[in-house]
Amino acid sequence: MSLLERLEKVKTGTPDTDGTSQPDDGNGGVESSEFVRSAETQLQKPVASSPPVTTSDTDRFYFLKHTLFDDLLGQIDPKTTFEDANLLRVHLEGLIGELDEKNQLKITRDERNALTNEFVDEIMGFGPLEQFLDDNTATKITVNAPDDIWVERLGAIEKTDRRFRDADHLMTVLQKIAATIGGRIDSKVPLLDRKLPDDSRIRAKVPPIAANGPTITIDKFNNNPFDSLKRQQQERQRSQVAPYYALKEKVQDRLVQKMDPELLSRGQHSDRLRSQVEEMINTAIQEDNMAMSRAERSELVGDLLNEIAGLGPIEPLLNDPEVSEIMVNGPFQIYVEQHGKLILSDKRFRDNTHVMQIIERIVAPLGRRVDEKSPMVDARLADGSRVNAIIPPLAIKGPTITIRKFSKDPFTMTDLVNFGSLSNDCAQFLKAAVEGCLNIVVSGGTGSGKTTTLNVLSSFIPTDERIVTVEDAAEVQLRQEHVVTLEARPPNIEGAGAVTIRDLVRNCLRMRPDRIVVGECRGGEALDMLQAMNTGHDGSITTGHANSPREMLSRLEVMVLMSGMDLPIRAIREQIAGAVDIIVQCDRMRDGTRKLTYVTEVVGMEGDVITMQDLFMFKQEGVDDRGKLKGTTIATGLRPKCLEKIIEHGVKLPPTIFKSG
Repeated sequence: MSLLERLEKVKTGTPDTDGTSQPDDGNGGVESSEFVRSAETQLQKPVASSPPVTTSDTDRFYFLKHTLFDDLLGQIDPKTTFEDANLLRVHLEGLIGELDEKNQLKITRDERNALTNEFVDEIMGFGPLEQFLDDNTATKITVNAPDDIWVERLGAIEKTDRRFRDADHLMTVLQKIAATIGGRIDSKVPLLDRKLPDDSRIRAKVPPIAANGPTITIDKFNNNPFDSLKRQQQERQRSQVAPYYALKEKVQDRLVQKMDPELLSRGQHSDRLRSQVEEMINTAIQEDNMAMSRAERSELVGDLLNEIAGLGPIEPLLNDPEVSEIMVNGPFQIYVEQHGKLILSDKRFRDNTHVMQIIERIVAPLGRRVDEKSPMVDARLADGSRVNAIIPPLAIKGPTITIRKFSKDPFTMTDLVNFGSLSNDCAQFLKAAVEGCLNIVVSGGTGSGKTTTLNVLSSFIPTDERIVTVEDAAEVQLRQEHVVTLEARPPNIEGAGAVTIRDLVRNCLRMRPDRIVVGECRGGEALDMLQAMNTGHDGSITTGHANSPREMLSRLEVMVLMSGMDLPIRAIREQIAGAVDIIVQCDRMRDGTRKLTYVTEVVGMEGDVITMQDLFMFKQEGVDDRGKLKGTTIATGLRPKCLEKIIEHGVKLPPTIFKSG
C-alpha cells in the first residue's frame, strides 16, 4: 500500500483490505495526527491523478524518524542503562528493520544508518542537541522552538536543519538535561540556570514563563560539557551502591573506633595493623553473608591500610616506580605520568571530602593548612616528593592535588646519559663546571627536568664544602654530609610570620656557605642570588622558568626589577653577565622525554647586550619505530671562555670534547 493510500484510509477511517482497521492511538482516533501532518508534508498534497511530489532528504528523514519514534522508543525499557553504544546500535538496527517491514516505508541502507545514530543520541544523549554538544567548533546552541535551532561556530551564527518532533519532545530533552545536572524544570519550576564544572552554562525556560513553548540556550567550550559530569555521577553512583565499597566503609568505621593508636605510628607495614584489618574484614563478611574471593579480600585489606596509614587511593601510585607524577582533578579523575605520557588511572576517591582528608593528612605534619581562607598550599611528602594542592572555591571541579615524585635513589649523571638526555662529552663538561666553581642557572619549562638536573649537578660539589639550600618546599636531594636545608614558610592564620625565599637567601649569606643552591628563583630573590654569586660564593646553582637561554637572561632582568630596586637595565645586565657563567636549558620533547637542549656560556657584555655562545646543543636525527626522538647533544666547536677558570681549580678536561660534530 502506498503512503498516499494509507493516508487516505487514515483520514476516512476505512478498514484495510483484510477487514482490519488502523491501530488505535489510544486517544479515540485511528492514527496519530502527527502521522497525518508528516505524511501530508512529505506528499505535498499531490493531485490524485499525479504521482507524489517528494520533499527534501531532510524532510523525509524526519518524517521517517517521527513515524518510528513512538513505536521504536516504546520498545526500549527506560530503566535500562546502555553503556555500549555499539550493542545499542545493533539492537536499534533490528527494530528499525522490523518497523520498516511493518509500515512499508522502504528505508534505504543510508537512511537506516542515519536513523540508528539518531536514536542512539535520543537514548544515550540529548537527541537533536547531541551533534552540536560534541562539535568542538560550536560555542553556543540556542533552541527557540522545536524546529528552530541555531548554532554559533567561530563567531558565526547559523540556523541548522535539526529539529525536535514537537514541544513535548523538546520538553523531555530539557528534563533529561535538568536531571543530569541535578536540577529540575517543569511548570512549577519553569526556569533553569546552571553553571557546569567546565564553566559551560545551561539556561532553559518552559511554560508558563515561556509563552511560545520550551527554549534552551547552552554556552559551551570545546568539549561536550556533559561528558565529565556524567562520568563523575557514574563513579559516585558506583561507589555508593557497590557492596565492595559499602563493606570497606563499614570496616573502616570500626577500625577508627577500635584501632590501637600506637599501630598508626608504625605505618602501613605493621603486621599487627594488617592482622587487625583482616580480622575485622572476616567478621564483617560473615555478618553480611557476602561471597568474596581471596584476591578481593587481599585488595580490600590493601585499600583499608592505605586509607588508615597511607594516602588513600593514590598510595599505590606513589609506590609505583613507573609513575613520575600524580594529578588528582577532583574525586573521580586521577591522571598519572608514565614514561613522559599522561594516562588516566582507574583509581578514584569517594567524594570531595575524601580528597580533603588526604590533603589534610599531607600538610598537617608540616605545620601548614589549607582552607577557604588559604585555599592553596605547597608541601612535600616524607620521601621529598613535591605536593601542590588547591581547593574550592578556586578549584571549580573539586580539590586538586599535584604530586611530583622523586626517585628513592636520586638519578646520577650516568643515568641521564643512559636515558639519552645528554651526551657523555656534555656530561664531562658539566661535571667540570661544578667542580670548577662556575655559577650555573638551569632553565626550562614546567616538568622539563630542571630539579632533576639540579640534583645531578649538585652531586658534583666536593664533600669538603659547606652547602646551604633554599627552597619553597624542600626537594633538592644532596648526598653530601655538610648540607644545611632551609625552607620558606607561608603566613599563619593571622596573615603574619611569612618567611620568603628572599629572606632565606639573605640569611644564608651569614651562614658561611661555600655554595648556595636555590631551588627556584621566581622573584626578587634573584637580585640577592646574583649579588651572592658576585661576592665570593662561586659555584652556586639555581633554576628558573624560561624557554631558551636568552629568555632566561630576560627573566632574570624582570625578577631583579621585582625586588623593588630602581636599577638601570645596564646595571642589571652587568650584574647578570658578571654572575652567571653557564645556562643549562632543559626541555620536555613531544615524545615525553627530557633533553638538555643547550649548554650556553655567558661571555660578557658588548655595549648594552649580554653576549652568549652555545657550547653544546641537542641535534635531532629523526624518530624511531616507537615514536621516540633520535638525537644527541653535540659540541658546537667553540672553546669556552670559562675553561681557564676550570683549569685554575685543578680540573682537567680533554680538549676533544669541544670538537664540533
